[in-house]
Amino acid sequence: MAGRRFLPALRSLFSGAAPEPVATETKSIAWSGGAYTSTMYAGTGNIWGTEGRADGWDMDRVVTEGYERVVWVFKAIDTIGKHASRLPLELGRGLTEEGEFEETFPDHPLLRLLNGQANPLETGPMFRKRLSAQILLSKRGAFVEKTRSRAGTLTRIDLLPPDRVLPIPDPKGDYLSHFELTTREGVIRELPPERVLWIRDPHPTDPFSGITPLEAAGISVDLDHLSRLYNVTFIKNDARPGGVIAVDSTSLNSQEMDRLESRFLPGSEFAGHMSVIAAGPGGMSYVDTAAKPRDMNYEHASANAKLEILAAFGVPESVTGNASGRTFDNAEQEELGFWLHTELGHLELIANAFEKDAGEDMRLRYDTSTVEVLELPRRKRRAEAREEWNAGLISVDEYRKLAGFSPYANPHTRALWISPQKAPVPLVPGDAAALGIAGVPEQGGGMPGPNAPQEPGQTPADGAAAQAVAEARGEVGGGVDGTSQGAAAAAVDEARAAMPDPQPGAAAAAVDEARAGLTAIPDEGPAAAAVDEARRMEIKALPLVTEFSVSDADFDQAHAAAATALTALLARQEGVIAARLRSPKARKGTRFWLDDGPSDTRGGDSPMDMGKVVGAEKWQDEVITTLVPVLTRLATATAESAAGAFGSTVTGGASAGIGAAVLTAATVAADTMRSFHRALEVALDEAQRTGVGLDELISTVAEMLQGKESTHVIGTIAESAATATVNGAADAVAAATSPDIERTWQTRRDDRVRPAHAAAEGTTLPVKQPFEMEGWPVRFPGDPLAPRSLTVNCRCRLRYRTAPEGETP
Repeated sequence: MAGRRFLPALRSLFSGAAPEPVATETKSIAWSGGAYTSTMYAGTGNIWGTEGRADGWDMDRVVTEGYERVVWVFKAIDTIGKHASRLPLELGRGLTEEGEFEETFPDHPLLRLLNGQANPLETGPMFRKRLSAQILLSKRGAFVEKTRSRAGTLTRIDLLPPDRVLPIPDPKGDYLSHFELTTREGVIRELPPERVLWIRDPHPTDPFSGITPLEAAGISVDLDHLSRLYNVTFIKNDARPGGVIAVDSTSLNSQEMDRLESRFLPGSEFAGHMSVIAAGPGGMSYVDTAAKPRDMNYEHASANAKLEILAAFGVPESVTGNASGRTFDNAEQEELGFWLHTELGHLELIANAFEKDAGEDMRLRYDTSTVEVLELPRRKRRAEAREEWNAGLISVDEYRKLAGFSPYANPHTRALWISPQKAPVPLVPGDAAALGIAGVPEQGGGMPGPNAPQEPGQTPADGAAAQAVAEARGEVGGGVDGTSQGAAAAAVDEARAAMPDPQPGAAAAAVDEARAGLTAIPDEGPAAAAVDEARRMEIKALPLVTEFSVSDADFDQAHAAAATALTALLARQEGVIAARLRSPKARKGTRFWLDDGPSDTRGGDSPMDMGKVVGAEKWQDEVITTLVPVLTRLATATAESAAGAFGSTVTGGASAGIGAAVLTAATVAADTMRSFHRALEVALDEAQRTGVGLDELISTVAEMLQGKESTHVIGTIAESAATATVNGAADAVAAATSPDIERTWQTRRDDRVRPAHAAAEGTTLPVKQPFEMEGWPVRFPGDPLAPRSLTVNCRCRLRYRTAPEGETP
């Protein structure tokens, strides 16, 4: 809040004028006609001089009287939000002509949060639905707090209450200085801008405010709510019967009249009853009150409010589930309009906000391939393209591009086929021969068309040269009667008749003589020798069969490196946890507090909070930070060895697979270490319940973190991480090198081998195809995605071959 108090004086300082007194700011929700509006009476604005339009927005009132009480507001927000939560997000790099990602990253930390578990309380879909509702309801927007590990990896995301978060402008001219979060206890926390993700539909003039449809639909929302409330109240209090009988009241006393008037009973349970009242001497009449309802016209007001609310949110009524009064085509077009004009923009707003946390050159988007209605424009384009192809306006290749297919790129698919005979018109001069058209360019240089006007007796390929050839072949008559051959054909026949018996000439005799004297293959020339040498070099560079497998030394080296890093980490943890046990903050209020004198009241009987002392969650991040650099070096060395054996290099696709293997192995190791720290918490809790002193607690920490139990835990975690990393790196390189590479499962063939792994001994599968064990897919030995019963203490490996078994070079 302090950041806003000095803004008027700051503007005066920049302008050179004397500072004005700071006005007292009051905020309220102005309900003029029921609209949700914000009014700033003191005129306090942001650093650019515009009003803080979002400051007075009462979020609690919006939710209580709008979202929770008005059915159309709830249904519109629920309809938009359910798609934002149901559709998964995908992350990739580069786009193909079909609009697909060239490279995808399904195991990215951001996707694990948005599609998996966002925080301990919410799954990714739950988080995204709440986020969508806050964007639509909050004029200030939605605020997402991001938590990262020491390595900079996103580990959780949380939605902050928008009514208790205030963006503070930077007095130096930048947009933001920080965010102020007021906790439920009234404590103000300052959050740096890089810690908070601010998502809002931007306001056109105020960068610190967003836009919500409730602003435009506020009067309609209030009208719908109040009119329903009015009708409910009227029904509860209405004393009007369905009919009234008037009788002579001259013979009735006051008690009888009171009894008659009591017949007008209020409430919906007495609706339509008959009542009797006094009418006068000798008179009796009947009045049908049910035939005169109130002229409130509630139905018309409710229908208008519904249309205006749904129009403000951009949600047609048929999309909310009520398609009555519409044809199938109309309902389908309304759903398409909802996706194109409302939902896709909303999804893009959310995806673009998180995209900067994905990485360089990465794109984050919702996977809308399962939305059937979005196929309508593509089907319409294909139908129009088919009509244009039938009319001969486009080629087959052009149609395939419009339909989303790859072109064939041959003469027949490049040509235009003119209706009605479907005669081909070549668009490339070289395609004419392939299409069977022997046309010759006219004097203008163009290609003659197949449907050009033809004179009687002419061939499709008109022109002087074509006419002469036709006459020479005898296809066109040259005489007046059309039966005799042309001049060229007659000259050819005359020449043939005048020739003597044909004898072989000098060239033919030379050919026969060469054939008869050819008894041996002539010596190879320089060109043939160069070709043979190139073939030998190619065979040497790309062997037909190549084998590769990780050696025992590689596994031992990886295991030792990971164990060393974890041992050093546990040694540091011992010192930190012991220091926390000794700290006054942890001992305050417990029996471990050492009083300074009789007046010291900081002691107590409460137990120490061992969860805070040990800090299992914090050490989980430390394990990942410690192991990732070590495992990355091991994976890189294995990948380079595998790539060298295959005669290739480590490509971008292989690097992505190697990184995923390292991160997954480190994450699984951190989860295992967290279980170990939870066991330490339990041991410390049990120890302090037995009445031991502070020194005994510190001894318990040292015993668990430096004793035999820790040695066993470190060995298990290091072995699993090393096996997963080394095998995962080799498998990533093999998968990126060639899909024809095969791998064979190999065990140590001793009594420690699991039955499931023993059954897989010698099994050969193509790369990328997982091995099936006990109903689970296992990509490689030690696969961290497989159950722990199939991976812990695994010592198996894979033998890779670039050709099937039995083949030799």
